[in-house]
Amino acid sequence: MRAILLEKHGGPEVLAPAVVKEPVPGRGEVLVKTAYAGLNYAEILSRKGLYGWAPKLPYILGMECSGIVEQVGEGVDPSRVGRSVMVGAKHGAYAEKIAVPEESAVPLAPGFGMEDGASFLVNYMTAWVALFKMAKIRPGEKVLVTAAAGGVGTAAAQLASRAGCEVYGMAGSREKLDLIKSLGAAESFNYRNPDCFKELLGVSGGVDAVLEVVGGNVFKRSMQVLTPFGRVVVTGFASLDLNRRNPLSWIKTWRDIPRVGVGELARGSHAVMSFHLGHLLDREPGRMELIYSELEKFVTEHDIKPVIGKVFPFDQAAAAHEYVESRKSYGKVLLRIGG
Repeated sequence: MRAILLEKHGGPEVLAPAVVKEPVPGRGEVLVKTAYAGLNYAEILSRKGLYGWAPKLPYILGMECSGIVEQVGEGVDPSRVGRSVMVGAKHGAYAEKIAVPEESAVPLAPGFGMEDGASFLVNYMTAWVALFKMAKIRPGEKVLVTAAAGGVGTAAAQLASRAGCEVYGMAGSREKLDLIKSLGAAESFNYRNPDCFKELLGVSGGVDAVLEVVGGNVFKRSMQVLTPFGRVVVTGFASLDLNRRNPLSWIKTWRDIPRVGVGELARGSHAVMSFHLGHLLDREPGRMELIYSELEKFVTEHDIKPVIGKVFPFDQAAAAHEYVESRKSYGKVLLRIGG
């Protein structure tokens, strides 16, 4: 079968389809014929050799996909064959087929197509845990989403606005700002404007919760617009750009990693939190199944669907990574594998 096998770290040019051995489902596993794979920023970091949760080389990239169960291993109900599923995995989704534990392949959410299924699990679970489990947002609260036009950002804007919160989003172009407002945000701000946080403060009077995915100066300025008892949940550091061959980039990366002192938090009565979805799934699978059930129910009740920005053919994985890194992308970017 064909797959994007990462054999060395580097730029997008290291991504090209290769022929690999087809996986065989083991006990408790299902084999899924892939329709679409979703791109995540963690995979870009993995490609660069900067993602700590990645396995050792060589391995197949990709943390989520959609497809149809083609075969089941021992101990799995044979009736699952032919079912349409969404798959979450540590790696392996950039491939024509993937074998995963049966609990990692969940039925498509009601009303979802295959493109939706490949766009849902990572982004919406991340946004849900950050907003509802950690920040514990409540109706009427003011919520800031940084990089609100991205995969996690669009999910967060939809979820928080449907939960009755007053949502504010940040992005870098007029088109993205309009998109954010169309998803339910009260207002959107261009982070390229040096006064954007000042404008946000003037409009909102401060925010109660922040979903922060950028790092660097955006994190620091997000702390400055919090109301008392405000919470920041960090789910990524998209602004960090470590180049192993450039020592100067090491300094900038270290400086831009979000950090805050306990004394500073005490003065504002603030909280800063973070989590990693993969580690949660490893350590608390039962709890995460319950959380997913809550998310699916909420999404179905509010008729929420993922924002899909662009779909690339499978053999253009390199171009898809370049597109995401260019910051021109919005919503979810997909690879069409068998869809």
